[in-house]
Amino acid sequence: MSLIALSTGSLYSYGLNRVFELAREIGFDGIEVLIDQRPDTFQPHYLRRLQQEQGLPILALHSPFFPAASWEKGDLACVRRSVDLAQEVGAGVVIAHLPRRIRGVMVQFLWRHSHRLVLPIPWGGDREWLAFIQDGLAHLEAVTGVVIAVENMPARRIGPLRLNGCWLNTPQEMEVIPHITLDTTHLGTWDYDVLAAYEQLKERVAHVHLSNFNGKEHRLLDDGHLPLAQLLERLGADGYGGIISFETHPNNLKAEDEGQVRANLRRSLDFCRQHLARGVGGRR
Repeated sequence: MSLIALSTGSLYSYGLNRVFELAREIGFDGIEVLIDQRPDTFQPHYLRRLQQEQGLPILALHSPFFPAASWEKGDLACVRRSVDLAQEVGAGVVIAHLPRRIRGVMVQFLWRHSHRLVLPIPWGGDREWLAFIQDGLAHLEAVTGVVIAVENMPARRIGPLRLNGCWLNTPQEMEVIPHITLDTTHLGTWDYDVLAAYEQLKERVAHVHLSNFNGKEHRLLDDGHLPLAQLLERLGADGYGGIISFETHPNNLKAEDEGQVRANLRRSLDFCRQHLARGVGGRR
């Protein structure tokens, strides 16, 4: 049976301990820790203590978008460091991003301080990480016992244009990757059929990032047009045994009001369990 985790990225504006407390109170099976520049997210002794005190396991680690100063730069270096950390805290999965092929440059207009624009700059991309995904990833998984699930990435828009900032970022191209994190809202940014993408990649799907899409990313599960209920039922019917991480944004959870956070988390967890159970029941 699938385990349902709460991603700490959903409440990155809270302290890590508070997210653990909420996840335990609501009834999540575990935590996905998004590693960032705060030592609380990557110091193994603190993460082990949190697990012990809260009685809630860290099921997955998300390799950082922007590593701390003490970490070596580069996607491959960050993934290796995240795998080492996963071994130390007992997490079975590390989520990694696809290799980038476009850099973003932030432009701010002096006469409009509130208006910023990100301009894409093509470059050679992270060729080292790209080559390692295709030739070295399976070996690293075998020698460490940690699953490295590479995540499909969203479209980036400039006006009406959709830009692909990463290599291997279509369901067909991702078939070369041993294990995948299927991110539903990222599929939505490309107008991909979520169920068709899952069917194409399901033998490789080791992790799911679950959130909806309504023109904006990482919405609550009932706030968008993606067929998340059907996806969960399909996962249940297929006997999917991996992790499903609920991954949204503090604004969508109404983080300024802890009562609303609790209500939104409960509703989201109930949604997952209800539809997974329907799929399992339909399989019998």
